Amino acid sequence: MYKLKYILLLLCCACYTVKAGIKHPLHVSTTEINFNAKDKSLEVSCRIFSDDFEAILAKLYKQKIDLSNADMKTEMDGLVKKYLLSHLQLKANGKAAVLNYIGFEIDHEATNIYLEVEKIPAIRSVEVNDTILYDMFDDQMSIVHVVKGSMRKSTKILYPEKKFTANF
Repeated sequence: MYKLKYILLLLCCACYTVKAGIKHPLHVSTTEINFNAKDKSLEVSCRIFSDDFEAILAKLYKQKIDLSNADMKTEMDGLVKKYLLSHLQLKANGKAAVLNYIGFEIDHEATNIYLEVEKIPAIRSVEVNDTILYDMFDDQMSIVHVVKGSMRKSTKILYPEKKFTANF
């Protein structure tokens, strides 16, 4: 019972620090890659804490960053695309895949980014090279999920590691 109270207190403190704008202690991003057999494509979504993401964009591109400002949406789209395409690469069936940037949206404290790889008739393997926020934190963790139908392959990539291969 004591452990449960301690865990609940820790979670409450973590939620409070995020809401209060205090730096959160966990540096994590998630990337999910779904094979869409009907459309013959890989649908990619990344989820990153918005405060961390805005900080790295400001650091790298030396300009004001506000992902939630509708007036800056076009400009922010360009920077998000530039960053993601340089920090996330995929290989499908051993061949480099071209990621097409779809867009991003803010969801509470996180930014969701959407990409797509077209013209993938079948999938035997997906290699992910993920360095999202590695240029900001040396304790960055990337959680990667690759989904094909009912099969799901997942891993946790810890800095400085950056690759994961899912075979089907």
